[in-house]
Formats: sequence, C-alpha cells, structure tokens
Amino acid sequence: MKVFGEEICLSTNGFSDIRDITDKVRHCVKKSGIREGLVHVFVIGSTASITSIEYEPALVQDMKNILEKLIPKSIRSHHSETWGDDNGFSHMRASLMGPGTSFPVTGGDVLLGTWQQIIVVDHDNHPRNRRIFIQVMGVE
Repeated sequence: MKVFGEEICLSTNGFSDIRDITDKVRHCVKKSGIREGLVHVFVIGSTASITSIEYEPALVQDMKNILEKLIPKSIRSHHSETWGDDNGFSHMRASLMGPGTSFPVTGGDVLLGTWQQIIVVDHDNHPRNRRIFIQVMGVE
C-alpha cells in the first residue's frame, strides 16, 4: 500500500465562507499515482470543516442560512467570554460538521456523484489562510 500526502493553502473570508476544493483534491489524487483506495481531506484548525455538497450559489446560501439558524454568530458562549475573541460560534459549527472526511478513489480519481463537490467551510469570524491536508492511501 502507498500513502501520499500534500498540504494546500486557501484564503477564506470567514463567517462560514464556503469554497469548492474538488479540483485541488482531484489533482492531488492524480499526482499520487494511486488508482484504488481512499482520499482523506482534513482542514487544520478548530474553526473550519470539510464536507461535500452540490456547490451552486443557491445551496451555498442555504447552507450558510441553516448554519446561522443552528448556531448564530450572536450566540453567547463561554469560549468567547473567556478569550474575548467572539468566535465561540465558529468552534461549535466546526465541531458539529467535523474537520475532515474521506472519499473513495477508484480508477485513479475521486468517486463523487454528478453534482457532488468537496468543500471547505471557514466558520471563523475573520478572513483566514486555511491549511488543508490531503492524504491518499491505496494501491497503484
């Protein structure tokens, strides 16, 4: 079995900014030479998430709206009161969604549905430079 890893960087705007990273993940899989296995995509940090959706403007807005309803920016948090950074909501959103997820690799490509893309969601309360680690495991 072969393991290949690569870190990518991405500038985001915070407040659940959603970015499509599918092409970057696919590029990493192709670069790895792995034909059959898994790719794990992990965002480094406690205020962002990785998931998949149909990346189109209406659904991106729906996702932001539901996150705001579930855990509003204005929610009182002990974290924000303790540290004074007013980003307790971002930690809660990130914990709810999770920092990473895995996708099958088959035929040297990520197995995704027709309308399925891999996204990073930056929940923090200011712009960030996000580090995302992509690890591909499998056989050539």
